[in-house]
Amino acid sequence: MINNQNNNSFFYRWISGILSNKKALIGSWIIIACIVISILGPFFIQSPTEFLSTPLSPPSKNHFFGTNGQGQDVFAQTISGARQTLLVGFSVGILVVIIGAVIGGIAGFYGGIIDDILSLIINIFLVMPGLPLMVILASWLPPGPGTLLGVLVLTGWAWNARIIRSQMMTFRKRDFVSAAIISGEKNLRIIMIEIMPRMLSLLASSFIGASIYAIGAQVGLEFLGLGDISTVTWGTNLYWASNDLALLTESWWTFVPTGLSIAIVSFSLTLINFGIDEVTNPRLISERVWKKSLKGKIIVNGITPIAHNHE
Repeated sequence: MINNQNNNSFFYRWISGILSNKKALIGSWIIIACIVISILGPFFIQSPTEFLSTPLSPPSKNHFFGTNGQGQDVFAQTISGARQTLLVGFSVGILVVIIGAVIGGIAGFYGGIIDDILSLIINIFLVMPGLPLMVILASWLPPGPGTLLGVLVLTGWAWNARIIRSQMMTFRKRDFVSAAIISGEKNLRIIMIEIMPRMLSLLASSFIGASIYAIGAQVGLEFLGLGDISTVTWGTNLYWASNDLALLTESWWTFVPTGLSIAIVSFSLTLINFGIDEVTNPRLISERVWKKSLKGKIIVNGITPIAHNHE
């Protein structure tokens, strides 16, 4: 009962800290807006695959972002492409964190031969060249979102598992874990109830990093033509813009909206990550408390800073 109350208090402090951080709050609102637009937007716009106007028409009143080389509305393609791109990106982030937490957590907690075997598997995937492996697998397997999802998870889980393993080994030596083991609690409960809540910041940061990686890698593979070019995603938008020689014809409107969308999503996720770091990093917390305590005071530089009140 006491442990549950402590965990609930920990979650409350963590959530309240995130919600009170301006960077995390701004990033969260931007991501929520992008997700809502990607889900509801396609129901209120023109068909992204229908021929609507003259190819490579510049932005106008009828087509806010102009048309591409096939006469399709770029605004509709940007909105519709967000759905699959964000779905694959966030799905990869979730799966990478789950796989990394399971494998890294088991390896770090149990140690011994289990750790040796799992560490060997992790190291094998870490030394594999990620980009060539992604290109080979994506070109060999049938194109589609499922293929991209599997390829990105396969090439992205190992680093996360390595970090979680190291953190789990640190927690494994703590007194509260030893006390839980002596009291007879099951290992699974110790990992899930005692340790994992204290790794929440690490897991959240891992999810954000994996999602940014997945969105960028997915767009890159589709830009190279290794995805399903018949679907509308941000990567295929850039693929068709390249095929239509957008740079040579100065048709900037065919690729700038997609590029800005990718940048906005990555920027907002990075803001959330910075916010989590500011809330949970002890060094940043102490600096923030120090600055708050010195607010309205004059600092005299020296070996040891001295604060003087205004008189």
